[in-house]
Amino acid sequence: MRLGSAARVAATATGIIAVVYVLGVIVLNLVVSVRLTQQNDNRLADRLSAASHDQDVFSQRASRTFDGAGDGDADSAPVFFWLLDARQLVTAQSPAAPVLPTRPLGGQQPRDGLAVTVNAGRAGPLRLEMTRDGTSWLVGGQSLAGVAHTERLLLYAEVLAGPFVLLAMFFGCLVVGQRALAPVEQSRRRQFEFTADASHELRTPLSVIRAETDVALSTPRDAAGYRDALVRIQGESVRLRHLVDDMLWLARFDSRPPPPGDEPVDLAPLAQACADRFRVVGPAITVETAAGPALISAPPEFIDQLAGVLVDNACRYAGPDGVVRIGVRAHGSRISLIVEDSGPGIVEAERPRLFDRFHRATEHGSGTGLGLAIGDSIVRSTGGRWHIGDSPLGGALMMVTWKAESHAAPARRPSDNDRRAWSICRMIGASRRCRRPS
Repeated sequence: MRLGSAARVAATATGIIAVVYVLGVIVLNLVVSVRLTQQNDNRLADRLSAASHDQDVFSQRASRTFDGAGDGDADSAPVFFWLLDARQLVTAQSPAAPVLPTRPLGGQQPRDGLAVTVNAGRAGPLRLEMTRDGTSWLVGGQSLAGVAHTERLLLYAEVLAGPFVLLAMFFGCLVVGQRALAPVEQSRRRQFEFTADASHELRTPLSVIRAETDVALSTPRDAAGYRDALVRIQGESVRLRHLVDDMLWLARFDSRPPPPGDEPVDLAPLAQACADRFRVVGPAITVETAAGPALISAPPEFIDQLAGVLVDNACRYAGPDGVVRIGVRAHGSRISLIVEDSGPGIVEAERPRLFDRFHRATEHGSGTGLGLAIGDSIVRSTGGRWHIGDSPLGGALMMVTWKAESHAAPARRPSDNDRRAWSICRMIGASRRCRRPS
């Protein structure tokens, strides 16, 4: 499909270029023809000026004086002279001069400097120019065969070069079109894949909710039975809501990325707060932070959400009995946020697709496959860099580095009340409208 679109664009562009090429050839040939004719007229004017002062211009000796070699160009056509009376009849002519038509001026009145082109039969077209010589008119003429030959050579070169130029333009436009359409095609393909994957992910909780509802309504049961069904429906509803929230966040971010609202963010207290928030999940979470503040410039809510995504993934893949380690380190002018786990890790072949939407590196875990896609959008928007590797704990190592903010004041460590309010806000599903404690 991309090749067909690029070929149509290339064909259209080549057609436009072909029209422009033909028009350019016509204009160029007209300009060259006018230029050559003007040069021929200037040469004739010089010869006429010299011949008008020669009393014996029609002799054999004088004809040799005014041949083509007289102006230094051995290839120039010879110049001939005729003497016309008032009735435009030839009364004298230079030796070997071709015969002029009966009325060489074609009905025009003779005047000084008049230049015309006439057909002299076998001699071909002649360019004539005249000047007054007493009561008669002295006419100088030169064959235009050389001019016509030059124009034919130019036309042949243009006709031969045209197909090669158009073919080169077509294939050049085809290559450029393919490269230009590649991002569009990739976006279209990702849109289709996203729609298909989203439909599949949404179908699962909806099917469970419908099945639980049908079973609950099919036969009467006691309060405990109805409660169990409602609990399962509630769990699927929560999962469905989280999935829809993540999809809406990505859609808003793709269509209109948020304006920069960077603030100094200290990763050390943020990592500690994130560990406190997820410690109730089950894995043993430890935090290792660098001495002193680890400041970066970024929207605080974005960095908190990114840390939550990384720690949440690490906790799910490590399992209740696993180990998760959160680290904040300084490397020269860059600050790193590192999350490691003791889970199954990420194989090398899966890492290029790790940030694709709805893609899961392993079947272990119950995520939707959107967490790391959201994290990647945050990292790219804040100028961070990813590093994915293997952790000494046995699982995956996810590291994001940012440029250190050296001129910012240290961020305030959040209080217990701030953390508690933030946790409650996340629990009720409004974390994107809550302000992260800072």
